[in-house]
Amino acid sequence: MKFHTFGFIGLGLIGGSLALALKRTDPDCCIMAYVRTRATAEEALACHAIDQICSSSSDPQFAQCDCIFLCAPVGSNIEALACLKNIIKKDCLLTDVGSVKSDIHKAAHEMGLDGRFIGGHPMTGSEKSGFANAQAHLFENAYYIITPSQGTPQEWIDAYYNLTAAIGSIPLILDYRQHDYATAAVSHLPHLIAASLVNTVHDLDSADEIMKMIAAGGFKDITRIASSSPEMWEHICLSNSQNISEVMDTFISLLENCRREMSAGNGSAIYKTFERSRDYRDSFASSSLGSIKKTYRIYCDIVDESGAIATIATTLAVNGISIKNIGIVHNREFEEGALRIEFYEEAPSLQAAELLRQHRYQVWVR
Repeated sequence: MKFHTFGFIGLGLIGGSLALALKRTDPDCCIMAYVRTRATAEEALACHAIDQICSSSSDPQFAQCDCIFLCAPVGSNIEALACLKNIIKKDCLLTDVGSVKSDIHKAAHEMGLDGRFIGGHPMTGSEKSGFANAQAHLFENAYYIITPSQGTPQEWIDAYYNLTAAIGSIPLILDYRQHDYATAAVSHLPHLIAASLVNTVHDLDSADEIMKMIAAGGFKDITRIASSSPEMWEHICLSNSQNISEVMDTFISLLENCRREMSAGNGSAIYKTFERSRDYRDSFASSSLGSIKKTYRIYCDIVDESGAIATIATTLAVNGISIKNIGIVHNREFEEGALRIEFYEEAPSLQAAELLRQHRYQVWVR
């Protein structure tokens, strides 16, 4: 089974990045897409991410496709399935990129699409959304979970597996129910925690916003994902509510236990809580394989004087090192260095650290 003509319903961050990745892997492939916002479709066409614009989810052009990616919110994807089932050819593979698999698998079953639908979830993303932030390399070294429906031919599974590997991801085949429980713990709950933590500080902050002003990099790191799309996370939470509620019960129980031990002055128990979490966290692979992407950064000690930041930025630019973000750290409680520099990839961050050390800067890698 070979894929040449692809269809897309939706071209947000994931859909747009996937289209770009497919074009990078096979420049001769044909991609057509329906996007609710016409301007987005025209932007994708202008930058050659797609070759044709479709007028709706039921556009007859989709009959040409070997594979169609559903990249809209879960509810919209299910609606698109109903539109496409009577249009597509018999050997067209239907797949999605959603964070929750149960609802769409059940819908595919009810529509008689077992064997023709394979769920897909690229475990990657960004706090930024929309086609404007799409990147062809977004899937590199990220798990791409594949959830075949009942009766899917092995040939189709193998072809889809090879397709996801070709764009640089790491394919992993799971049952869709196992997928939803695992992502509830490692992706969905963390987003809810980040949102709740940000809202806690918002509600407790003073009128002059002291908490907001002194928030250290550690706080910003663990709450970065709170900037994700509210619309997308509304759909995810409602679609996977049972699994999220179950893992949330465990989290709340552990949090309440911490409060009891602190109130009782039980230092040994508090120590063991942090020791246990540290040891387990340190056993994680350092490469960025999950849905919450790692940020690569270095910290540099600089003197507060005119041109200090410009000198460093110029030094990196002259040596061909691109930076994602750069800024002064005003709270050093958990960080060394006055200047924080962020990078898109690990290699440039290490190269930058070595280069700045050669220029006699004191540098820390995080």
